[in-house]
Amino acid sequence: MATAPEQARTVLERFPAGGPRGSWPAEEYAATQRAQGTNAQVVMDLRTDQFLVVTDTTTQ
Repeated sequence: MATAPEQARTVLERFPAGGPRGSWPAEEYAATQRAQGTNAQVVMDLRTDQFLVVTDTTTQ
């Protein structure tokens, strides 16, 4: 089975998966980043049980 090459991503912020009920801090942070022009998205890191806000662009 062929797999696609991994694309480099930059982790902007990490949030624990066990946040308060009804609270979505990773989504809120990503939305703020998108409003500022950064193509941010939320992914789940199952190994560490965290939500990561990542971008495909390199940040400095």
